[in-house]
Amino acid sequence: MTEDILVNVSAFEVRVALVQQGAVQEFHLERSASRGMVGNIYFGKVARVLPGMQSAFIDIGLDRAAFLHVADLWQTRGNPQATPIEKLLYESQPLLVQVIKDPIGTKGARLSTQLSIAGRMLVYLPQDPHIGVSQRIESEAERAQLRERIQRLMPADEKGGFIVRTMAEDSTESELAADIDYLRTRWRQILESSKTHPPPSLLYQELSLTQRVLRDIAGEHTTGIIVDSPSALEELQSFAGIYMPSLLGKLRRHAGDRPLFDLHGVEEELERALSRRVDLKSGGYLIIDQTEAMTTIDVNTGGFVGGRNFDDTVFRTNLEAAHAIARQLRVRNLGGIVIVDFIDMHNTEHRDAVQSELRKALDRDHTKTTVNGFTSLGLVEVTRKRTRESLAHILCEPCATCAGKGVIRTARTVAFGIMREIQREARQFNPREFRILASQSVIDLFLEEESQHLAALGDAIGKPISLQVENLYSQEQYDIVLM
Repeated sequence: MTEDILVNVSAFEVRVALVQQGAVQEFHLERSASRGMVGNIYFGKVARVLPGMQSAFIDIGLDRAAFLHVADLWQTRGNPQATPIEKLLYESQPLLVQVIKDPIGTKGARLSTQLSIAGRMLVYLPQDPHIGVSQRIESEAERAQLRERIQRLMPADEKGGFIVRTMAEDSTESELAADIDYLRTRWRQILESSKTHPPPSLLYQELSLTQRVLRDIAGEHTTGIIVDSPSALEELQSFAGIYMPSLLGKLRRHAGDRPLFDLHGVEEELERALSRRVDLKSGGYLIIDQTEAMTTIDVNTGGFVGGRNFDDTVFRTNLEAAHAIARQLRVRNLGGIVIVDFIDMHNTEHRDAVQSELRKALDRDHTKTTVNGFTSLGLVEVTRKRTRESLAHILCEPCATCAGKGVIRTARTVAFGIMREIQREARQFNPREFRILASQSVIDLFLEEESQHLAALGDAIGKPISLQVENLYSQEQYDIVLM
């Protein structure tokens, strides 16, 4: 299967699309304004030690000094009460530190001296001779096997350790060895830089999106990595030349006047990825709703009547939907619990085939997913690891009119609510007049279909009620002014 990675670079953001057989499978976005500092390693200098708080302020070259607590010193790991911070740090002391929390408001960044560098399969712990395995890998036999593999691949002079990430579950020996070599090379560069740069200095920055694409996504199945920026291409070639020479031949510049994402249909796909409805080629469609707790996907036959009978039509629609669902989870980056409501199938073989097809389609996902069987209600539960915000959360915000509900109250519902509120206020206050400020649609209703009810209300409370259109109000907004 052909797989291309398209990289679109602009001054304000970087966008990356993974395209297989001409269809967008994944989309990644990084905006310069929101790129964080977590993971960055600095050669800092102790500005002040606070024994009473068992913490210190570290100058790492930012506007505000960063904060380091005794529990985040690698010498005290596991037992922060063992040695007081004033015995370990002194003012003007140079120190290698890593950001573990970005600055928020008036608070500076949170630091740690327990350094780690993330790779594709592993996390390197240069100060800790320990081999750990991600908690998400639950099988004890598999955890032990992974520890043995890493121990076997580690060079004899290695004094650090590694944490095995979930992505390493199905990795080959060569992939693990390449990751170990990459991480050790990175660490040697950091140490060398600390000898030549005075504090405060940035020694290691968490990889940019384009570099993470080379590290985490590109592989032997990738046929081409097409970049539309000469400077970005040069940066990637330099990075690949040092750490991933096998990818150098796959990097190339986008040629042509037509924008890269337009040429490959990525812009259209992004528009569809923000839509609630996804049409299938057969005429069926999916309805995708994302909530706080989970995502629900409903499969419908729509206009598809191509099967020999109804059961065959349902089966074919569900098979197509299984592939579309797997792709939408990746493109939209939907994580957590996903509930899929396939069209009801009474044939057990059909249900097993659809479930098998869904699993097969999800196997291509770089993010860990699990599929549970059909429930008694005919629903399938999928779980997908949350790695970052979903596409909709990054690109969109709640509607100012409906406040994220997806619906608004009708003009008549709002009008009736206004009249009830006037009734309540008439019992408490005695103004000369009540004035209703509302949207055009609500005022029109009061002037036409509900004019008799409004007049009756005015007679009942013994006060005049006047109307005023507020063009900036949404249909649900209104004010009642006591004149």
